[in-house]
Amino acid sequence: MMSFNISFPKTALATTLAASLALSAAQAAEVEVLHWWTSGGEARAANVLKELMEAEGYGWEDFAVAGGGGETAMTVLKSRAMSGNPPSAAQIKGPEIQEWGELGLLGELDEVAEAEGWDDLLPPTVAEIMRHDGSYVAVPVNVHRVNWLWANPEVLEAAGVEMPTTLDELFSAGEAIREAGFIPLAHGGQAWQDATVFESVLLATGGSEFYQHALVDLDPEALGSERMVEALETFKRLRELMDDDMSGRDWNIATSMVINGDAGMQLMGDWAKGEFTAAELTAGEDYLCAAAPGTQDAFTFNIDSLAVFRVEGEERDAQHALARLALEPIFQEAFNLAKGSIPARPDLDMSEFDQCAQQSLDDFQRTANEGGLVPSMAHGMAVRADVQGAIFDVVTNYFNARDMAAEEAARRMVNAAQAAL
Repeated sequence: MMSFNISFPKTALATTLAASLALSAAQAAEVEVLHWWTSGGEARAANVLKELMEAEGYGWEDFAVAGGGGETAMTVLKSRAMSGNPPSAAQIKGPEIQEWGELGLLGELDEVAEAEGWDDLLPPTVAEIMRHDGSYVAVPVNVHRVNWLWANPEVLEAAGVEMPTTLDELFSAGEAIREAGFIPLAHGGQAWQDATVFESVLLATGGSEFYQHALVDLDPEALGSERMVEALETFKRLRELMDDDMSGRDWNIATSMVINGDAGMQLMGDWAKGEFTAAELTAGEDYLCAAAPGTQDAFTFNIDSLAVFRVEGEERDAQHALARLALEPIFQEAFNLAKGSIPARPDLDMSEFDQCAQQSLDDFQRTANEGGLVPSMAHGMAVRADVQGAIFDVVTNYFNARDMAAEEAARRMVNAAQAAL
């Protein structure tokens, strides 16, 4: 074999390397990622993927749009996409993935999916949501459980109550917490938060089969039924456990009320756990978690995913790297530890996860096998965005109206669902 022994002066070598690195950096393929992971725990979680991309030499342009429910982000995305300037990837969920796919704007990830074995790696429920017309167009980053109750154990102890397991116990505990000088239930008066609480109450009142009929199938008989009226009345009663300053409050501010001991409990998805984690609190000691009262046999899921748009050349390579890294164990573990959710792939070692996450994974797998696994209406997993918006309007208007009867709200829900179909 012919060998070469060519030496460079050190200064020349350093200059050459610096120039090469500068050229490489200038030419690095970049992804622009639109998302709404903007709270403390969420931002830490998203930064993990950014760092992994940068470690492989790709650029990351962060396009974060604040707003816990994602409504603002979706408005921005639609404006960008319709003007022919979509980001490389965007946080899109559930039925909206299909809507974007039908517009012909999404790219495909089949090459990555086949190389990484996504069909075997992902639970069928998750994989199905990530596909459009048979092709993968999105990658899941987690599975959230929405029907959670969070509590401050010191507040509960001061009130002399345990974690409630039924709706009746929730109201009894709330009254005791108020008498002890605390806000019983922390809440943010925003439409998506109202809907989050409502769907857990509906699930507790009617069970997962009724939930499926009403909020997924949009069955008019279920939407207008006496059981729906009962759920609406119970939901409205929860206002008695909330404070008067809740209007417009962001969800993470409500979580901080529980963290700081101003409030006893919060009904919110497990992204709230990311805030407890960011505050360096320990599950089971500094805060408590349990299925929302009355929903122990059900699991309302919300899957965060990154859908990809049609791009070309080096940006497509970077896009594929993003999809691959999003399902790598190192990201799945780091992201979900910070976010409060569980990994989208169920084969990972959960020993580093706390008892809330381990319970969540057990319940996810159990309900997937035995029944009770339902998509969250409030978080864009059950119905189209326009239907969801119509239901939001009914729920939040009823919740804030002094004189609207539950029967009227149920009637409006039937009309809203039928008008949107």
